[in-house]
Amino acid sequence: MDWLINLFTNQESVAHIALLYAIVIAVGVLLGKIKVMGISLGVTFVLFAGIVAGHVGFTGPTPILTFIQDFGLILFVFCIGLQVGPGFFESFRKGGVTLNLLSTSAILLNIAVMFACYFLFFDTTDPFNLPMMVGTLYGAVTNTPGLGAANEALTSVFQNGNVPQIASGYACAYPLGVVGIIGATIAIRYICGVDLDAEEEQLSEAEAENPHAKPYQLHLRVTNKFITGRTLMQISEFLSRDIVCTRILHEGNILIPNRDTTLSLDDEMLIVCAEADAEAIQAFIGPKLETGWTVEDNKQPMISKRIVVTNPKMNGKTLGKMHFSSVYGVNVTRITRQGIDLFASRNHHFHVGDKIMVVGPEDNVNRVADLMGNSVKRLDAPNIATIFIGIIVGILFGSLPIAIPGMPVPLKLGIAGGPLIIAILIGRFGYRMKLVTYTTTSANMMLREIGLVLFLASVGIKAGAGFWETVVAGDGLKYVATGFLITIIPILIVGTIARMRFKFNYFTIMGMLAGTYTDPPALAYANASCSKEAPAIGYSTVYPLSMFLRIFTAQLIVLFCCG
Repeated sequence: MDWLINLFTNQESVAHIALLYAIVIAVGVLLGKIKVMGISLGVTFVLFAGIVAGHVGFTGPTPILTFIQDFGLILFVFCIGLQVGPGFFESFRKGGVTLNLLSTSAILLNIAVMFACYFLFFDTTDPFNLPMMVGTLYGAVTNTPGLGAANEALTSVFQNGNVPQIASGYACAYPLGVVGIIGATIAIRYICGVDLDAEEEQLSEAEAENPHAKPYQLHLRVTNKFITGRTLMQISEFLSRDIVCTRILHEGNILIPNRDTTLSLDDEMLIVCAEADAEAIQAFIGPKLETGWTVEDNKQPMISKRIVVTNPKMNGKTLGKMHFSSVYGVNVTRITRQGIDLFASRNHHFHVGDKIMVVGPEDNVNRVADLMGNSVKRLDAPNIATIFIGIIVGILFGSLPIAIPGMPVPLKLGIAGGPLIIAILIGRFGYRMKLVTYTTTSANMMLREIGLVLFLASVGIKAGAGFWETVVAGDGLKYVATGFLITIIPILIVGTIARMRFKFNYFTIMGMLAGTYTDPPALAYANASCSKEAPAIGYSTVYPLSMFLRIFTAQLIVLFCCG
């Protein structure tokens, strides 16, 4: 039995460290699946499992715990940056500015309420109280990356090694934070007198009145004499609309047109365009035909094939510069990215992982498939080199000291902020540097979850030793109460303003608030309440900026106020 006792007690043993993390993570993940009233804490329960392990003395050497904690944090925030990067700048378009301003206001209100509670309920002469309130803040808003950023910034402020274990405050506030976000969102419904059925009907009417730019197919007969003898390129330029002519029936023959193909009266055209442009295009070219012709009518074997872009050389190239119709004799009619159908605009930038629908003679289509890669197996392996190149640059960027008057130490973005910003930039502009950033959703989630559980387990184990004195015998109830106030007050204020002042649909507000708090359970509740995509759209619009601000403000608060 000595070998078994030694395995659990010898902290210098590699096997002991591996066993410690395996037990804490496994127990935390399993307990996190337990739901109370339909709500679970998820992998965050790993933090609580770590606290228990640390409290009973099942721990490891502090340097090793710190290394695993910091490495897990880097991996976690970098993968988040890669995920939000492609949509980060686009989130400010199409009405997203107002939603992001409301989201930013809620984040600033969270911080303001945290400071108000600190000055009202805590001893401001104790240097440890404000850091603990920062931990409470990030538990209240259920944002683990913010906790990591604040914890990392504290190590540069408390350089004597006596760093406050702010995970205790986080652990106190987190459970009520999850419940409070959903509860406060429901309260807005009654404060503003929202009728859920009426909100659903409003979304349906908006969809009908404002069709999105989704691919739409038209079968038209050319009756406009003005366009006879003109090329497809000239017609597209005259219309000032993106159109793709996939086939033309000319004197009984089906042709694959290119931009130099000219039209004649009574030609029949198969056109793909944005749904909102269909009426104008039909009015200009000619009447819509209800019955069409099929591939069998053509003398050449023609096919439609979905091709996956897996060739890294295609990353960042625009559709218009590929000259598919003139060089390869085929047309690209649809593009799908992350499950969303996009119209095949000439300005579309290809990213590895895009799926394109190609129409044309079989041999030509197969040549395009070879050009684009079309090897699904290539997508199964993540681009490890890009990930670690980004981490190197992110750490260097985060380590740059920025001297600001009045601050005790230079401002650094640190190992949380630096990799996050670099990952966002690589995710959006990496193709310009020939970097392939594509990872499958499952691969990204796996890397994120591994980083997250390593971070949470480390933080919990380190905080466990002093958890009883800090929470149970200390100000634990204050952390719980103030955390609840930090959670609900900004939601009630911002949510009511979004509804009463800006007239946003209630389901969009639900998604916006869930994204502001980066809280998946709140999004799941919103999606279960609505049959439309409004909650998901609201969530995805504000999530990238919210995640960035949560991490960035965590470091600013610590460096400006805790030094």
